[in-house]
Amino acid sequence: MLTALAPVLQKAHRGRYAVGAFNINNLELAQGIMAAAEKLRAPVILQTSEGAIDYAGMEYLAAIAWVAAERVKTPVVFHLDHGKNPSLVERAIKSGFYTSVMIDGSHHPYKENVRVTKKIVAMAHRRGVSVEAELGAIAGIEDFVSVAERDARLTNPEEARRFVRETGCDALAVAIGTAHGVFKFKGAPKLDIPRLRKIKAATKLPLVLHGASGVDPKLRAALKDHCDDLHDCNRVKDARGVSDALIRQAVRAGINKINIDSDLRLAFTAAVRSALMKDVKTVDPRKVVGPARDAVTDVVMGKMTLFGCARKG
Repeated sequence: MLTALAPVLQKAHRGRYAVGAFNINNLELAQGIMAAAEKLRAPVILQTSEGAIDYAGMEYLAAIAWVAAERVKTPVVFHLDHGKNPSLVERAIKSGFYTSVMIDGSHHPYKENVRVTKKIVAMAHRRGVSVEAELGAIAGIEDFVSVAERDARLTNPEEARRFVRETGCDALAVAIGTAHGVFKFKGAPKLDIPRLRKIKAATKLPLVLHGASGVDPKLRAALKDHCDDLHDCNRVKDARGVSDALIRQAVRAGINKINIDSDLRLAFTAAVRSALMKDVKTVDPRKVVGPARDAVTDVVMGKMTLFGCARKG
């Protein structure tokens, strides 16, 4: 069933667990995610980036999400991720497709971020749409989101308190050391958990962790299968993600929504590669992307269990 983000995250806030938010670009990704949600009876957030909309079209993605939500009894949120363009966010709100949007004004100075976010919150709330905002800047590259490491800024707890009060947002994405993409850390993975606890105490709001994929070594190894033949052994060289241990700490410290995209891309791509290498005669796309859909289900089930949202639907 399709629902807004706010009640789903408020329940997670009270229950001290996190809900997985998974990016979709096509039918198979959505089916893989929803199979996991149904098996584990978990709430789930299907989200689309600006890049996904550019690739597949808002209407196509919305149709997939709405059909997916009708087939399960667990709560399903359809969310616009990283809306940096206010015009696109407004379009998403007015379309009637989305039950939640993110307005990402983190690249603006504080006052401008407040102004832009406050305007979107007012428009969205009039239509029953929830709003996620962002304070601080998360490094890395993913789709149309690109923040150089030198421009990354960790979220200030006292600033977060004021921002939440002044904007009225329903959830806040925070920067505590994660990064977008598969190359998150140059050294040992580290998150500023003490800072996160202070932000939670200051805002008393559901908090969101972006750039949280684990970049599982097993997925990296699968992507290197037959890499000598394909001449792409450096595809994920030196890639590092957020460990399960750090994710557990973040959830205990107050994270209630966790975004996962890179792990789905790794699983999907590895499965497609494997299918093509195992059956060199196939020209049937279903035999190529079917295994990828199943691989996505496995990844999402693992994430839902890790986040503590299994059986919470």
